[in-house]
Amino acid sequence: MTVLALDFETANERRDSACAVGLAWIADGRVIRRESHLIRPPEMRFAPGNIRVHGILPANVADKPGFGAVMAPYLDDLARGLILAHNASFDIGVLRAGLARAGLPVPDLSYLCTVQVARRVFPAPEGCGLGKVARRLGIRFEHHDAGEDAYACAEIALAAMREREAADVHGLAATIGLPITRATGGPAQPRRDPGGISGRAMAAFPAASAALSFTMRGSTGNRYHVAFEERPGGPQLRCTCTAGRYGMRCRHVKALEVGDITDLLSDNASDVVLLARMLGAKARAVGAA
Repeated sequence: MTVLALDFETANERRDSACAVGLAWIADGRVIRRESHLIRPPEMRFAPGNIRVHGILPANVADKPGFGAVMAPYLDDLARGLILAHNASFDIGVLRAGLARAGLPVPDLSYLCTVQVARRVFPAPEGCGLGKVARRLGIRFEHHDAGEDAYACAEIALAAMREREAADVHGLAATIGLPITRATGGPAQPRRDPGGISGRAMAAFPAASAALSFTMRGSTGNRYHVAFEERPGGPQLRCTCTAGRYGMRCRHVKALEVGDITDLLSDNASDVVLLARMLGAKARAVGAA
């Protein structure tokens, strides 16, 4: 049976916002293959806290494929094999949510959490976070890089197998009394349009748009104000920076249009999500006219 470690990084608090994935296959007591990819999330909304953890910016994934395209080559191994993940409930949740969001069937999955493995085989008062366990075992890797984290997860499982003299991961699970978790999948769901908005929300847009304004940080630290304006040719964002004053779509406007809050100074990130949806809905309405 295929055994592979899996790790995701997400753009924000949502499980269906994966922006990177790492995978590492193990066989014959060693890591035999590694893969890592950046992913364009369905909504380009990156929470500052997530960026601080993994360092991935919207610009890094703007031209990358979506979840379904990235994960398609690995679904057979994931569905038929045994998945290892450090804090597996998170990574399995991201996998299932990402597939559902992409309109793809969610396969039955079997997985083992290496946090639980480490607590039984390598306990320590400081805890069993990935970085802490790897440091105790002498595993060198770059934490919060999805590919590197998947590799470290695989190496932790291999170290536990050696420690308990288990022939394979299934034998390790039996030796330490940790059952393999099995999650039932489901059929493909209708693909959700991240820009789709109900009629009630669309009706509220004219009133909401009047209050949409944002404070953005410039490249030299200056503060600029971006406001939403309804114009005869359609909705526009106007910025007070030099380019904006000349009627150009500056980088601050372009960032807000795709939900990028990296340089947002005002405390209204939820309005950026509303703005991106509103612009998307209006663009579709214009295209259908």
